[in-house]
Amino acid sequence: MTGLIVVDTATYWSGFGKVVILGLIEVGGLGVMTFASLLGVLVAHKLGFRSRMVTSVSLGTVSMADLRAVLLGVAKVALSIQAVIAAVLALRFALTYDYPPGRALWHGVFHAVSAFNNAGFALYSDNLMGFVEDPWVCLPMAAAVILGGIGFPVILELRRHYRLPRTWSMNTKLVLVGTAVLLVVSFTTITALEWGNPATLGSLTWQGKLLAGFFAAVVARTAGFNSVNVAEMNTQTWFAQDVFMFIGAGPAGTAGGIKITTVAVLFFIIIAELRGETAVNIFGKRLARSVHREALTVALLSATVVVTGTWALLITTAFTLDQLLFEVISAFGTVGLSTGITHLLPDGGQVLLVLIMFIGRVGPITLGTALAMRTRKLMYELPKERPLIG
Repeated sequence: MTGLIVVDTATYWSGFGKVVILGLIEVGGLGVMTFASLLGVLVAHKLGFRSRMVTSVSLGTVSMADLRAVLLGVAKVALSIQAVIAAVLALRFALTYDYPPGRALWHGVFHAVSAFNNAGFALYSDNLMGFVEDPWVCLPMAAAVILGGIGFPVILELRRHYRLPRTWSMNTKLVLVGTAVLLVVSFTTITALEWGNPATLGSLTWQGKLLAGFFAAVVARTAGFNSVNVAEMNTQTWFAQDVFMFIGAGPAGTAGGIKITTVAVLFFIIIAELRGETAVNIFGKRLARSVHREALTVALLSATVVVTGTWALLITTAFTLDQLLFEVISAFGTVGLSTGITHLLPDGGQVLLVLIMFIGRVGPITLGTALAMRTRKLMYELPKERPLIG
């Protein structure tokens, strides 16, 4: 799911190895829990009550009664989007780059699956740098990344009620608005900072700069592809990407990070506190107080993982803080972008990144699910007291 590699995917692995990678990307994208539950529905035609509860919360569904339909809908939507993107890419590879039909189809399928599942693996040694100014490759893949990243609950709700935005849930509105805002901010920031850099955007035409800047903005969220050399980017750009990678995309999708909704909730909590309001209101609805604690817990624990991992690598390696912070956040956010030092890290450092990747993939959703399902009612309350803040 992450795309951080220590060997060249294009040349190191056999054809069988690449097929295995493709299958693991698909499983990782749908999610281990969702995939297992889906198999239970399709094969055994039944699902245990506990599995239904956990999967229902992780997918963001309100009712468990229609979980079977939701799971089948997730599979249909995911496979349909990937099939369309694969067809577009295969046609482009065949008609423009003269790939034989079999190779064009294989490359189309692999990159469509990798893009939709926000994995970042590519079948080229330079990732996608050879297509930096090709909109028929970059834009379909960017669309797949965005669709996979906004989350299955949002896709399914839009499919049912796309003409009735007033009926959209708070989750859908937050994800759509947050995605649009972050795309604009990341596109503007990355393009402006790299516009004159001859090693990245500087040597391209102005149309190519805009395309490469937009693609970099999309994939920095959690996809991990690169059409320009990330290692040659400015330090300021790395720091901006650190922020975007840490945030990630929508919940219950194929992306990583602490999720747009978490950041949005924290933002509105701050606004409410600054205004002196007693409740947090978003899009005309009051936010449940339990969500305040969930968002704070996920964000602070995630930041702790990043800080601890970066500190450990600073102690055990000779690389700079900006390089290591980028690497750790890329691993935690399951992004896969790198400053080029992944394969140079010692074995212990690479094992640490593997652990951070695992925590980043299953940690936030598992923690969020556990917090959402865990309730403990006390029969008493302790006296209140206020410590000094700030």
